[in-house]
Amino acid sequence: MRRTLYNEDHETFRDTVRAFAERTLIPGYPKFVEQRGVDREVWLEAGKLGFLGLEVPEQYGGSGAEDFRFNAVVNEEFAKVSMGFASCLGIHADIVAPYLVHLTTEEQRQRWLPKFCTGELWTAIGMTEPSGGSDLAALRTTAVKDGTDWIINGSKTFITNGYSADLVIVAARTDPEKGAKGISLFAVEAGMPGFERGRKLDKIGQHESDTAELFFSDVRVPAENLIGEEGMGFISMMKLLPQERIGAAITNLAHATQVLHETLQYVKDRKAFGSSIGSFQHNKFLLADLFTRIEVAQAYVDRCVEAHTEGEMTPIDAAKAKYWSAEVQNHVLDHCVQLHGGYGYMTEYRAAQAWTDARVTRIWAGSSEIMKELIGRDLGL
Repeated sequence: MRRTLYNEDHETFRDTVRAFAERTLIPGYPKFVEQRGVDREVWLEAGKLGFLGLEVPEQYGGSGAEDFRFNAVVNEEFAKVSMGFASCLGIHADIVAPYLVHLTTEEQRQRWLPKFCTGELWTAIGMTEPSGGSDLAALRTTAVKDGTDWIINGSKTFITNGYSADLVIVAARTDPEKGAKGISLFAVEAGMPGFERGRKLDKIGQHESDTAELFFSDVRVPAENLIGEEGMGFISMMKLLPQERIGAAITNLAHATQVLHETLQYVKDRKAFGSSIGSFQHNKFLLADLFTRIEVAQAYVDRCVEAHTEGEMTPIDAAKAKYWSAEVQNHVLDHCVQLHGGYGYMTEYRAAQAWTDARVTRIWAGSSEIMKELIGRDLGL
């Protein structure tokens, strides 16, 4: 079925993104996997091409697109190459951007956004803690007022871009007696005394994406680095999480679709018992099922992107898109591995890489179980 989400402007922009991916991401992939992170030069080039500031107003160096479909195009093209690339870029350009655009003061926007758009200021967001997981309201990192400054103590884990970020938005508890309403957000900048990064975490997939632990030991953060109002951090995170979840859904399906098409070509080319293995009835029926699942899921996610662009997507819509796309992605890629046979278990094959890369999508940005909990509550259960 022909997708109707994008217009000519989006497809012209896609050509630019695809050319960048073919010129920079694909040839650099082995190096980035080995070093467990993407070279800064890549993000600087992405900044020059306007990929990083799509949500940033023009007066701060962005393009002020005001159309999330352009973000979706970048996410799709990056995910076709690697989930890790899409994750690194998405954290910066889709997830952190709204915090810095909508919750900051004019002085903060002037200070951070121009370099944010060029890639000179690379960002991350510190929500998840070693003891907390999906329970953001129970975070233990604290921020205690000292004069006009704040003193932050605690730790974060599983932080994408954490090892290389120049600025990390950190959620910390500023009033222990107020529960979720006692959480605030702070911009912790590289070089602040007491801010340390742990090792790059050894994941089973997405090795090209740097993921790290972060530690805060009496980190003195000036008052002008408070993001948004004191005590409004949890509410802000809940308000902005739907964009993170629809971004995840976009990359989940683009990634799975690309590898499924590559698998289709593989089963056409691969011969066994004198015929292509794709011609065997079981495999033929299986592929019919997988392509149908992908296209049906894509129709729902496209509608969510359209609704989000129009300001109409609800948190429950985003939860459904994130949950179902992750389940479909992992189902499809598991069968892609099976269709490759023994080669599907070899790390040099895309099916194997995609399989390990995708497993985390049922966990991050809210696990599948948390998404179903949200959907169930909406049903009045």
